[in-house]
Amino acid sequence: MLLVTGATGRIGRELVRELDARSAETRILVRDPARAAGLPASAERVLGDLDEPSTLTPAFDGVDRLFLLTPGIGVDQAANAVAAARVAGVRHIVLVSSIWAFGDPVPAMGRWHHERERLVRASGIPATILRPGGFMTNVLEWVPSIRKEGFVLDAIGPGRAAPIDPADIAAVAALVLTENGHEGRTYTLTGDETFTIAEQVEIIAAAVGRRIEVRTAATPEEIVRSRYPGGAPKPLADAVLEAAALMRADTTGVRTDTVHRLLGRRPRTFSGWCAGNAHLLRLDGEPA
Repeated sequence: MLLVTGATGRIGRELVRELDARSAETRILVRDPARAAGLPASAERVLGDLDEPSTLTPAFDGVDRLFLLTPGIGVDQAANAVAAARVAGVRHIVLVSSIWAFGDPVPAMGRWHHERERLVRASGIPATILRPGGFMTNVLEWVPSIRKEGFVLDAIGPGRAAPIDPADIAAVAALVLTENGHEGRTYTLTGDETFTIAEQVEIIAAAVGRRIEVRTAATPEEIVRSRYPGGAPKPLADAVLEAAALMRADTTGVRTDTVHRLLGRRPRTFSGWCAGNAHLLRLDGEPA
């Protein structure tokens, strides 16, 4: 039995579908069953909450493989899941971490991911660590600012990155969860093309058929707002500022061939993702 946490998120939804296609015996941990309504019926639903260790025993009963994805900047949920996995006799954990979870020192954006990795490795359970770069879906966070103010704030200027489709992360996760030989590995996952923010906005504009302005984020507040339009708690805001400075200085961008090597195909393109999700990128009142 395979247990999926984060099953209603951007990666998790795609993963459950991938596992269904592989006929893998799958269970999903949900707090609200309604949010899982659109997921394959083959996936068993179990109510539980990673913030409440007492609810995890039924979810982990009989589980031998765990897909672990926890949100936010804390580590308690990961610690609770790892503790439940040890009691249940789980034999393999696949942890979603971050491309930021390495370095000396580890950047602030990666410290909680680095701590989650440490918790998993210290558990003694064989593990595979997935370290994806920025998600293509992160550009959806720009939509509210475009709707309200008509432009995208650019915090990294000449900096480049290779965004990845969460569906590709899910495809890799499904592979390592259902095949042997990936225990003890760490996989850094990126897209196949690097872009500046301005280049990404140009592709989005072509997909939705309208011009979108790009403005340089000139203050720390604007830099944070470029990533979190609604604001962020101070630890996260500080991490965003450091990450923006590091990305601004990286005019090449980190790009790996890991997705291609593991899946035997190239990662999905950003232009293809935008074309397929143009209905999510359009503004109010525009035709889908």
